Amino acid sequence: MINAITCCRTCLVSLALGSAIVAGCGKTEEDKKPATQVAARVNSTEITVSQINAVLVRTPNVTPETSDRIKREILDRLIDQELAKQQAIEKKLDRKPEVLRKLETARSDILVGAYFEQIAAAQPRPSAEEAKKYFAEHPELFGKRRIFDIEEIVVDPKADVAAALREQVTKARSMEEIAAWLKSRGVRFIANKGIRPAEQIPSEALPILHGMKEGQTQVFDAVSGAQQVIHLVGSKEEPVSEAIALPRIQAFLFSRSSREAVAKEFKALKDSAKIEYVGEFAVSAAEAGAKAKAAAEAKAKRIAETKAKAEADAKARAAAAQAQADADAKERADRLAKARAEAEKDRLEAEAKAKAKAKAEAKDAPAKELPAGAVDKGVRGLK
Repeated sequence: MINAITCCRTCLVSLALGSAIVAGCGKTEEDKKPATQVAARVNSTEITVSQINAVLVRTPNVTPETSDRIKREILDRLIDQELAKQQAIEKKLDRKPEVLRKLETARSDILVGAYFEQIAAAQPRPSAEEAKKYFAEHPELFGKRRIFDIEEIVVDPKADVAAALREQVTKARSMEEIAAWLKSRGVRFIANKGIRPAEQIPSEALPILHGMKEGQTQVFDAVSGAQQVIHLVGSKEEPVSEAIALPRIQAFLFSRSSREAVAKEFKALKDSAKIEYVGEFAVSAAEAGAKAKAAAEAKAKRIAETKAKAEADAKARAAAAQAQADADAKERADRLAKARAEAEKDRLEAEAKAKAKAKAEAKDAPAKELPAGAVDKGVRGLK
């Protein structure tokens, strides 16, 4: 019984916020649809097939095999909602001030959402060429995409320990030491660890993280103003092919352009509208505007600095890698030249020793006796 009451209350709220706002959710006897469109009648109100289909298209994992069953479940829920709505109206709950406020808020939300959708629908769809360009410009998200195993510490942005934290990170041998150091100074922080793909890494941190080696720890300046200490435990490459990435990129680019269009439209609306703050808000509005401007400028500055630092670090790493490669090549060449010189020296020494040995052996060898006939022949020749 308690579960039934709870369910009815939930249905009541859902129906009060939805059915009372959107025209056509329930039809009375005076405004009936053709019989073929009616799925059920609840007292004097009809529930239509179009209502069921509207819910069905927003239901995930619907297959042809499960479609009929899910439609029946949707219809049962709509019947429960209609019964609850009728009871709410009969008890005049729709006239209570708090209910009216909720209805008006829901109505505003629906209208604002519709306005956003209209602006978004007017935006051109990104072309395949634009998507391919984005794919080529962001290899860390696609062609060279990696899955990172990281440990992180996010430091409260209010804590003024930036310089000291960077120094501590260079000294500490583990993330536990860094956490203990922060605790000893009463600094608030949050520690996390886990496996994260490249697309879940903040864009300002991804280029730096992509260039880190396993076991390295580095401090990042987050856009929010907080400082983030990241220790790279390990990573593995898991690229995404262009064929798979292009539809996702097009959806992302369209979403981004839609957000930018909405922001631009709202700025124009606010610039052209007459907005007057009254009472206590008159003073705070100016202060809030100044703070918002300062915050936006600070955010833009942080983003620019982070980007510049990432580019400088990337160049420095590339230069260091090239210098190391040159040094390694020179060292190999020196070793080879030295080995060749030593081999030539050994050869000459061996050759000299062989000649000296042969000469010594020839000198020390006893004279050979001549055959008797050869002596006689020589004597006769002298005569």
